Amino acid sequence: MHPKNLPIRNFTYDLPDDRIAKYPLEKRDESKLLIYQNKAITQDVYANIASHLPPYAFLVFNNTKVVEARLHFERSNGSRIEIFCLEPHERYADITSAMLQKEKVWWKCLVGGAKKWKEGSLTYRITRSDAADVVLQATKIEQRADAYIIELDWDDASLSFAEILHLAGNIPLPPYLNRAVEAADKERYQTIYAAHDGSVAAPTAGLHFTDAILRSLASKKIQHGFVTLHVGAGTFKPVKSDTMQEHEMHAEFIDVHIAFIERLLQNIHHAVIPVGTTSLRTLESLYWLGVKTKLDPSITPEALTVSQWEPYDLPADHISAADALGALLQWMHRHKAERLVTKTQIIIAPGYRFRIIRALVTNFHQPQSTLLLLVSAIVGEEWKNIYAYAMQNGFRFLSYGDGSLLWNEEPANTGF
Repeated sequence: MHPKNLPIRNFTYDLPDDRIAKYPLEKRDESKLLIYQNKAITQDVYANIASHLPPYAFLVFNNTKVVEARLHFERSNGSRIEIFCLEPHERYADITSAMLQKEKVWWKCLVGGAKKWKEGSLTYRITRSDAADVVLQATKIEQRADAYIIELDWDDASLSFAEILHLAGNIPLPPYLNRAVEAADKERYQTIYAAHDGSVAAPTAGLHFTDAILRSLASKKIQHGFVTLHVGAGTFKPVKSDTMQEHEMHAEFIDVHIAFIERLLQNIHHAVIPVGTTSLRTLESLYWLGVKTKLDPSITPEALTVSQWEPYDLPADHISAADALGALLQWMHRHKAERLVTKTQIIIAPGYRFRIIRALVTNFHQPQSTLLLLVSAIVGEEWKNIYAYAMQNGFRFLSYGDGSLLWNEEPANTGF
């Protein structure tokens, strides 16, 4: 069956509210780890994950950083307006350049209490103990079907938009936590290796990793590398259609350095294991970007993206991962590109054949979500047994919950 025809009702399970982890554990690496391999399920804790991985495996982390994307303004009449900064306006080439804008920026936003905001600009005074106050203003530019385009401007030309968010905004916790942000969330809703501002949701599989785990991986000769996929609010977008054909997958920015792609190619014959669904989507997208450069070496940077259904339609059965990555590197060298910055809309669902990855480290996901479809693409119908085991054995679910190491039994077509 083509994934377009998959009924989403086949990917549901009962998730009681008390099984959703509202807070993280005190120690990141004490979270439970479910291991699924060869149809067997065992459990351990993240601190021991290295003992469940083969030597020379190549772990891939997403080093995006969650930004304080929720801004709260108060009108003169006392009404509160929340602006949730989703992603930059299309006038910017990528999230990084938008985050570095000075004095003003255009952003696609959700507006809470929009009916109270009839006209004029909203103003928020940022007080600083070590410098003069900064006045931040929000002005509506355009109303779109699903969001507003907001111009945000501020009166300190030395500050970037990323710095403004750090000063004025709040971390956007997932809606299903159903609680206010607390001081500890600023640290705990970030991975320890978060580096590049741009996400409105954390790559949560990485929240369990500590410096001690990274040292244990290195002692077993397990390598690791970093990609960047800026997670959008669309990661929480529910599937409301009966089948996947009517569901529009959210697009997200990826930013990958050429040195990482070279390392990935060198390690392609080892077990490549993404930490998190965002890392997985980035890795598999690299394969399809390589396929497109191999099929059309003259493809333009603007056309080098991955749309929702392309991985199921492109003629790529004869193209190995090594060939695809090699073609992508050649294209980047021709374009003198040190970084590959583009968008991916890839949807990974049952019927997808993995080209790069051998296993996935991930949390437990919401019923009827595209992330659960991705898990099912790796383990097939066994996802039901895996989730039943987790439910029966006290695992905590969703962003601040426990996680799993899931092996894909079908070897990837690496080309080696």
